[in-house]
Amino acid sequence: MRLFTAVDIPDGVKSALGRTLERFRPMAKFRWTDVENLHITTKFIGEWPEARMEELTEVLNGVGSPGLIQIQIRGLRCVPDPRRPRMLWAGVESGPELGSLARGTEQAVHGLGVAVEDRNYSPHLTLARIRDRVPLDTLRRAIEAEGSADFGSFTASAFYLYLSEDGRYTKLAEFSLV
Repeated sequence: MRLFTAVDIPDGVKSALGRTLERFRPMAKFRWTDVENLHITTKFIGEWPEARMEELTEVLNGVGSPGLIQIQIRGLRCVPDPRRPRMLWAGVESGPELGSLARGTEQAVHGLGVAVEDRNYSPHLTLARIRDRVPLDTLRRAIEAEGSADFGSFTASAFYLYLSEDGRYTKLAEFSLV
């Protein structure tokens, strides 16, 4: 089972992002993310044996809660570089609580043998993956025009354990932040 933990994005924010993606899709042949799959990953767990699911959910239940998390989705960015992008991201802005949740989750599952990330936590929404070099002038101009777009804000009160299978995400468990 391929697993990860994440904070969900509310429908209103997904709709705002979806309208932007609909405008951008004709501009470049990317692998565009299905808006329904958008989430803020807090920890990629990877392959996990089904026989150890109870152990994993117990550990995740014990992640120290930072409380409610205020999140703003704002801005667009090509990463790692606008000239040679591999992904198109929407920015995720939050106070220290989101990073605290990610670190707490990381520490909790590390105790079960899950590898620790070798880079700092950088919350974002992946809107598209770019595999091949394609002309990007039109898309670059559109991103610059909407680069600081505000897609909405929300308060997260839970995080979730997800199964990733064949491009579909299935919620397996919910963990309250309050």
